[in-house]
Order: sequence, then structure tokens, then C-alpha cells
Amino acid sequence: MFLFKKIVSAFLLPLPIGLFLLLIAFYFLMRNSYKKAKVFLFLGLSWFVLLSFQPISNAIISPLENSYKALLEIPKVQYILVLGSGHKTNENLSITSQLGSTAVVRLNEGIKIYKKLDNAKLIVSGYKGFDKNYHSFMSKKLALDLGIKKENIIKMDKPKDTRQEAIEAKKIIGTNPFILVTSASHMKRSMLLFEKLGLKPIAAPTYHLAKEEKNFSSIFSSENLYKVKVAFHEYLGLIWAYLKGYI
Repeated sequence: MFLFKKIVSAFLLPLPIGLFLLLIAFYFLMRNSYKKAKVFLFLGLSWFVLLSFQPISNAIISPLENSYKALLEIPKVQYILVLGSGHKTNENLSITSQLGSTAVVRLNEGIKIYKKLDNAKLIVSGYKGFDKNYHSFMSKKLALDLGIKKENIIKMDKPKDTRQEAIEAKKIIGTNPFILVTSASHMKRSMLLFEKLGLKPIAAPTYHLAKEEKNFSSIFSSENLYKVKVAFHEYLGLIWAYLKGYI
């Protein structure tokens, strides 16, 4: 089911949808059905133009990112949980290059919060996927390099998705309040999943993408299309979680 969910969702993102529209246009063009080809060509090109337009991409992702405010005043808790993201092991590179940019930002936010607390534990999570190392192992490695003591780091290797992270976290944290660190776009779904299982997370969103850039190259850009990709992934995740009764 996990693999099925990942495969299906991969085809419901902006780029595959846009390419599918263009492929349909090409099909009708080969069939000499020029009217239909023009319609789907227009739809495909319009899809990419609109979703790469900064005001539209920001409008799509902003409702997710604005669900929770940044955690500027740190409450006293015992645990900080940093949700997993992506990585690719390559021992010829620095650990910061092996971890994805999202993972690095999340972990840095967790460590920043950790350093403002006394006797706290930093929990890092993440499955290995197709890599030889677990994501939690890679996150722990970076945390150690950044000065966090080994005995204050807890790894969660088993979880493959956010709900599984919530299930594993409950075994460690119980019903005690804790700080939950993840991307701002991912925070709404995460909070709903954790709270559904009776946990008491305190949101600490980071890696906000909905920013208004003033330079001309940002009006239409692949970065804007990336924002929409992230938003689509989260909206699909919310729908799936709702249908499964997880939220």
C-alpha cells in the first residue's frame, strides 16, 4: 500500500499532469485531429505558464504554510522531534550535501531549538528507502557534527511516512508535550496526524517557500513550479489521510 500510494501520487503532480496534456496534444496531432490537438496544446502550455507564475504558486501553497506560526518563544519540553526528509549517501561529499536541502533546514531548526532548552532530547526520524543508510542515521551524523551529544539523540528508523512517525513517537514521548519540527507546508498534515493519535505536538514550522521575490527572473520560474509540486503533494496527502480516517 505504501509503494502504491507513492507511485500514484507521483503521477498527480504538476509536471506529470502538464506533460500528459502535451502528450494528448501530440497524439491528436499524429491523428490529424488538429482542433483537439490545439485544445490540449493550449491547456498544457497554460498549465505550465500559470503554475510557474509567482502570485499563483504562492496562493496555492500559502494556505498550508500559514496554518501555524513560527515558534519564536520556546516552551520548556523534554523532546524535539524532527521529521525525516530525503538524502542520498555519497561518502565523497560532505554530510550537508548528502542530506536534501529540506532535511538540512529542518534539522538546523531542531538543533537551534534544542540549544535553547536544558536536558532535552533530539529525535530524528526517517526510513532508508532505496539508500543503504537510514535517513535517521544521516540526520544523527549531521547533528553530531554540529555538536549535539550522542546520548541526547534518539533515532527512529522504522517509520516510512508521517503517520508511522507519529505511532513510533508516541512510544517514546507518550502524551507529554513536545516540539514538532517539519516544513511549513507539511505542518498542517503532521499536526492533524499526531493529534489524532493523542499526542501533544507544538508546531515549529520551517522552510517556508511562499515568499514574494522582487526580481524579474522570479515572476515565472521553475522554483514557482516547485512550490506547487510541494503543495500538491501535501493536498494529496491530506485527502489520503482523510479518506483512510487518519485525520
